[in-house]
Amino acid sequence: MLYFLAEYINSKFSPPGFDIFRYLTFRSALAAITALLFSFFIGPRILKILKKKQIGEAKKEDGPSFHWSKAGTPTMGGLIILFSFLVPVLMWGDLKNIYVIIILFVTIALGLVGFLDDYLKVIKKVQTGLLAKYKLLGQVTVGLIVGLVIYFHPHFENINTITTIPFFKNYEFDFSIFYIPIIIFIITATSNAVNLTDGLDGLATGTVGIVVFTIGIIAYISGNVETARYLNIIYLKGNGELIVYCSALIGAALGFLWYNSYPAQVFMGDTGSLALGGAVGTLCILVKKELLLPLLGGVFFAETISVLIQRYYFKYTKKKYGAGRRVFKMAPLHHHFEMKGIPEPKIVIRFYIAAILLAIMALATFKIR
Repeated sequence: MLYFLAEYINSKFSPPGFDIFRYLTFRSALAAITALLFSFFIGPRILKILKKKQIGEAKKEDGPSFHWSKAGTPTMGGLIILFSFLVPVLMWGDLKNIYVIIILFVTIALGLVGFLDDYLKVIKKVQTGLLAKYKLLGQVTVGLIVGLVIYFHPHFENINTITTIPFFKNYEFDFSIFYIPIIIFIITATSNAVNLTDGLDGLATGTVGIVVFTIGIIAYISGNVETARYLNIIYLKGNGELIVYCSALIGAALGFLWYNSYPAQVFMGDTGSLALGGAVGTLCILVKKELLLPLLGGVFFAETISVLIQRYYFKYTKKKYGAGRRVFKMAPLHHHFEMKGIPEPKIVIRFYIAAILLAIMALATFKIR
């Protein structure tokens, strides 16, 4: 909103200095700073409400026994992230930009799905929370809407179903009629993957921040005709505006990490993890780098694969031998390392390092082609 005000003042009166608001880099910096400061302002207030209402994490019997001491820690802290990034995007973003509209819709919609799940579990004391089929229905509906908008909106004409192929020059892959199902799968899978990753203090928050920072760089170069031509990637008009959203989300994540780092004062809950996961998947879709997601989001991918391997190997061995066997000491993967005796903060930092290395490798694919 302040962006539109600045544009109006600049167009009518052309005062010295107001032209700077047209620059993405300046507005991105403002968005990040605003989000960080707002998280410091709103964080203690939301924490106070959560503690007063006794909205705490339930004891997880299926998790490591040494995590039982975390029971009662305030949850639904994803509200801090959602409010902290939403305010600066509304202030400094171009709200008429189709990319901004889509990503805001996904983040808010999946945040509401996660909020409903947390509300049922923590406040209404429904042990299962939102039933899995209804949670999946919400994720699929969001993915379907995004797929339909990109497929039929005139802004995406001629580029709606194509994506860049990593490591290959002058080649794009066309999903064709499978595009909408692919979009539904990506958004659903990434939102669940970040949800699985959110098991250690600060783990999901930090890794999402690293991934979003990388996608912000990709969005900036994809929305610039000169850099897009130089790197021989798809030019996406208006895509650069996503860097304002990414910067706001990074600022909000850093602010939340202030409270969520070990030992955590608050957990994000499904309110935050489903929203952030959906945002990561949708950003990759909007920058036309869907095939880069397993590399860029390698931490989330590994966490999800570890759960699938554990589950299906257990079922297979139980059917074959009469007793289930496990590949990992415990899934997801971060719990496996915990069970091996590695301290929680060390695991988180090592996962951060892995996420940074994967981000560098993802960016390197733009030249290794």
